[in-house]
Amino acid sequence: MHWILLFAAGLLEIGWAVGLKYTEGFTRLWPTIGTLVAMFASLMLLGLALRSLPVGTAYAVWVGVGAIGTAVLGVVLLGESITPGRVMSLALIVAGVVGLKLATPA
Repeated sequence: MHWILLFAAGLLEIGWAVGLKYTEGFTRLWPTIGTLVAMFASLMLLGLALRSLPVGTAYAVWVGVGAIGTAVLGVVLLGESITPGRVMSLALIVAGVVGLKLATPA
């Protein structure tokens, strides 16, 4: 269950990271509210996952899920460039997240 909470926290991190772009410096009300709600919910779920997971592993996985998802949505939604170097870097993050999951006792 704690891994599911952690993954959900990572998905919400993607939401607030991308949401920051749409707030336009916190000048747009609804994107700002959505971003703040996603921030709070993401941190709450991370905190719940930390009841059972080591902090270093949980934080690294949370950041990794957020970084991968945010980079992918940056390309898909915001037209950011995709280069071989970016793809390789994202693959390394995925490998690290999977490695941490496999190396951490359930």
